[in-house]
Amino acid sequence: MGLTEGEFPPVDPTKFEAMPYQERIKVLSRHWAEFGFGAPKITAIIYIVKLLVLYMGGGILVATLTSNLDPFSPREWWDQPIFYQKVVVWTMMLEALGIAGSWGPLAGHFKPMTGGVLYYARVGTLRNPPWSDKVPGTAGHLRTPVDVGLFLGFIACLAITIALPGQSDSDLDALVPGNEGLVATGALIPGLVLLGLLGLRDKIAFLQARSEQYVPVLIFFCFFPFVDMIVAAKVAIVIIWCCAAFSKVGRHFANVIPPMVSNTPWNSSKAVKRSYYRSFPEDMRPSVNATRLAHGAGTIVEFGAPLLLLFSQNSTLTAIAVVAMIGFHVFIISTFPLAVPLEWNVLYAYVAAFLFLAFPAYEGYDLAAMDAALLIPVVIALFAFPVLGNLRPDLVSFLPSMRQYSGNWATAMWAFAPGGEAKLNERIKKPALMQKQQLTDIYGEKEAEVVMHQLLGWRSLHSQGRGLNSLMMKTIGSDIDTYTLREAEFSCNALTGFNFGDGHHHDETLIRAIQSEVEYAPGEFMVVWIESEPWGPKRGRQDYWVMDAAVGIVERGSLSVADCVKEQPWLPNGPIDTKVDWRLEGYERARHLSVPVAEPEATADVGDLAKDARIGA
Repeated sequence: MGLTEGEFPPVDPTKFEAMPYQERIKVLSRHWAEFGFGAPKITAIIYIVKLLVLYMGGGILVATLTSNLDPFSPREWWDQPIFYQKVVVWTMMLEALGIAGSWGPLAGHFKPMTGGVLYYARVGTLRNPPWSDKVPGTAGHLRTPVDVGLFLGFIACLAITIALPGQSDSDLDALVPGNEGLVATGALIPGLVLLGLLGLRDKIAFLQARSEQYVPVLIFFCFFPFVDMIVAAKVAIVIIWCCAAFSKVGRHFANVIPPMVSNTPWNSSKAVKRSYYRSFPEDMRPSVNATRLAHGAGTIVEFGAPLLLLFSQNSTLTAIAVVAMIGFHVFIISTFPLAVPLEWNVLYAYVAAFLFLAFPAYEGYDLAAMDAALLIPVVIALFAFPVLGNLRPDLVSFLPSMRQYSGNWATAMWAFAPGGEAKLNERIKKPALMQKQQLTDIYGEKEAEVVMHQLLGWRSLHSQGRGLNSLMMKTIGSDIDTYTLREAEFSCNALTGFNFGDGHHHDETLIRAIQSEVEYAPGEFMVVWIESEPWGPKRGRQDYWVMDAAVGIVERGSLSVADCVKEQPWLPNGPIDTKVDWRLEGYERARHLSVPVAEPEATADVGDLAKDARIGA
């Protein structure tokens, strides 16, 4: 890869779409193994500059200059509680605006590179309310002035919180001489209220702010005495780390490591990258090296070091554990994972040092120092969503379930009849075109299609990718070679401004919203969607559904995780077996073999079938 030129897959773009779909995946999954996304090195440089200048440099400046601290004297501010608090608020604000995680080319934002605020501050864009049938005042799928007001009001509250000087705190003064106080909470409390109201109307904007990570800590800032605030923040970050580690126990995570390492821009060694696959290029399943890295340096460290940090009364052990967790987050940053949560990883590396070195357990900031009347409900509340989300992943997004990086996510794949994807640009209000059109302006149409397929090749290296490809092959049959196929996570980014590897963002509700605006004909827009693997009686299987956007859900069933992970990405043995639990009676997919000249009118039969689909599903 050069500075400004990427490593394009070894295909002829003019003949690429004529290749059978499975052959395309075979070529692109192997290419990913050696080159990752193949982005030019300037892409990584852009991310690094954004991280160092905007996030870290900007964060240090605003957090220090508004708190009577010298930004050029790290010894003065790194262990100041108000600096820690303002950096957390600063990070959340950038996340909510869409200029932290899920930004730029590696998140499907090519032109423009920002989603977030460009969508949430615009009336008429798509939104996805989580409980529109249960919470009054949240129905509808288009953003209104109310939604825009809630979002901008929330951002304003965060900005005001950062700008205001610290407030004196008697508990802090008694324990930390020479401090600059704690953040003023006068704007932070209404900001949390606005965020809650925003989340009821659009779960995507709510999760864009990484609320599952930051809201608990902001509540501690607002309502807890200083020592309780510090200890509660320790409990929160340890639970986040440990729940993430727990989520990696299973068959999925080993499949995450190879494509993640392959996308590392600083490592140009093909031999090293190939070593993470069992027998490149014929056997693309994870190698022993990948499994060791996944469950050794990954799962064990992410479990062990946080628990050591929480309970250790030894300064040396605490320092070793802090270094381990900083190294853990630095490694993730170095791989530039898709969705690029670089800022979050920098924050957590800093927070590890701040909480456990500046206020260590062996100096009195341990669990015993926190009021038990606060500690017990805090622990219960912090575990609530991860526990529920792992037992019933259909009820909780993988983000509050704390399954980051685990490979156990809800995922989806979209298939459009020829000409169908273009309608998303024509009929849905959004500040960006779909990625194919963004890339066409940069590389050309044929080359853009190859790049879009690279994402399907990447997904196929994960366990769910084999399941999605199997379901789509069964759903549209031979049309898989001629229909426009898309990785739903990236398409969701262009439509809503954000995704973070979470199929709950582009669930049935969003598909119905798209259908309301576009009015696809039956069979023109097909979706296969797989839920995360649960713990409990259904362990080992993942539920799925198939949806014809014009009709509704037409099939529900499940597939075996073991069957998914044992196959190659391109499914040389054919689709994986599925267990069908329900199928819409009388449904037969309509085929579209060419670009339609005119929009077909819906018939009474189609309307009746759609009604049956909603009832049966």
